[in-house]
Amino acid sequence: MTESMAAAPREDVAGAGLSHRQIMTVLAGLMSAMFLAALDQTIVSTSIRTIADDLDGYDMQAWATTAYLVTATIVTPLYGKLSDMYGRKPFFMVAISIFVVGSLLCSLATSMYELAAFRAFQGLGAGGLMTLALTTIGDIVPPRERAKYQGYFLAVFGTSSVLGPVLGGLFAGQSSILWVTGWRWVFLVNVPIGLAALVLIYKVLNYDQQKGEGGRTDYWGATALAVAVAPLLIVAEQGREWGWTSGAAWLCYVVGVVGIAAFIWIEHRMGDEALIPLRVFRNPIFSQGIGISVIVGAAMFGGISMLPQYYQVLRGSSPMVAGLQMLPMVLGLMTGSILSGQLISRTGRYKIFPIIGSVLITVGAFLMHLVGVDTPLYLVMLTAALIGFGLGNLMQPVMLAMQNILPPKDMGLSTGTATFFRQIGGTMGVAVFFSVLFSLMGPNIADEMSSAASQPEYQAAVAQAAQSDNPQTREFAQGLIAASQNPGQASASADVMSDTSVIQALPDELARPIKVGFANSMDTVFLAVSIMAAFAIIGTVTWKELPLRTGRPVGATDAS
Repeated sequence: MTESMAAAPREDVAGAGLSHRQIMTVLAGLMSAMFLAALDQTIVSTSIRTIADDLDGYDMQAWATTAYLVTATIVTPLYGKLSDMYGRKPFFMVAISIFVVGSLLCSLATSMYELAAFRAFQGLGAGGLMTLALTTIGDIVPPRERAKYQGYFLAVFGTSSVLGPVLGGLFAGQSSILWVTGWRWVFLVNVPIGLAALVLIYKVLNYDQQKGEGGRTDYWGATALAVAVAPLLIVAEQGREWGWTSGAAWLCYVVGVVGIAAFIWIEHRMGDEALIPLRVFRNPIFSQGIGISVIVGAAMFGGISMLPQYYQVLRGSSPMVAGLQMLPMVLGLMTGSILSGQLISRTGRYKIFPIIGSVLITVGAFLMHLVGVDTPLYLVMLTAALIGFGLGNLMQPVMLAMQNILPPKDMGLSTGTATFFRQIGGTMGVAVFFSVLFSLMGPNIADEMSSAASQPEYQAAVAQAAQSDNPQTREFAQGLIAASQNPGQASASADVMSDTSVIQALPDELARPIKVGFANSMDTVFLAVSIMAAFAIIGTVTWKELPLRTGRPVGATDAS
């Protein structure tokens, strides 16, 4: 950079003493990395159903999402801690490089197990992208002034949130693009964007950062954290298949508990050099914020993951159309974030916004619980917008508050810890909510189909479909006839669980029982989300508000 950077800030204030021009230069690099991370979240959520159907594993799709979130979650605090000690730039570049390589590998997957493994590798890079971007903006701008620059991040997040679902749907809806299967471009698109972000970060991330004194790196703590988190998330995903009290489930419980105990013991021994120093949990305000972050993560990832399923499976939307139908939620999130950010900047008060957000998410999720097959689409989209507006009032204000609680020298620690627990909530939420969905989906669809089978109209539709020219429709109807003649044969609902694309090939009479069973299962999931979000209301109402730091260090410039 051409202008000299100011010295590292004092411990009691935030901000690196940069001019507006210097801040904007750094922001250019941060926005490129944030665009990469945000685009991946939205582009995959819209296309995952098509990917899973193509790889013959619709009921296994949570593995791909969970594997990504597990590794991203585990390394998040490691990025924050190491960047506090050695600087943001090298770890930013490592994170982007891993993410790009992981994206290439994902585009080569030939099964859901391979995709899950490659997504896990990709997550090792993703864990640093958002965390380091949020940490860096915390370095260079005081909390009270941060909302002035928040609009740039929101513009990037909003753009990626709009482009992601549309691109995901466009790619997934094409059989091939340049001789490559369409959905594989969902991951290949990350490569040029990632390379551009890598160049920008290398060029602009050169401000003088307040660093720690080095010391030991808590790799043992990171290992114990992996041992603690991974089995618990695996059992959350596989419990429905194994049985929640099976031997494999109990093994995961025991390993997880041992990992937690080992992590706490290691962190105690490491003291202030720990991955997550235990002293942060002795701060009751920070600890309560962690609990709120967990709930926010579960509600956010749960809602974002479930809605595309509803639009595609129940409404028969193409992936691209489903992406467009997600826009009300995205616009609600952006609007909530912009309004809360501007008001926080003007007033310096933030507590009311997480309260508003948690109430709206609770109400919105409960309304989604009432949605059925015949609910008007505009009502669903309005409810999704309400949930998005609630998330907008929660995400940014909670992160701002968490960064403000600990001193600026712990910026990476506070951001990484808050992001870690939000992703823990998101990972657990996705795993548990999908597990509940698929646990209920098979029996509910089977019950609805059994009930419909006694109706003459349904029987006539089955007989007619068995003579259909569409091979998928004909095969499904013949399977129903065979199952009715041989009760011991596998139910046709099992075929739907592995490939939902058959639903759109069926006449309305045959498809309706399947859709009703799916809708009933999803209703239960959203009821669970609303109950969880209600705990966020309690947490935010009782959360103590601290004054936002406004000062700049001596020598800071105010040039614009």
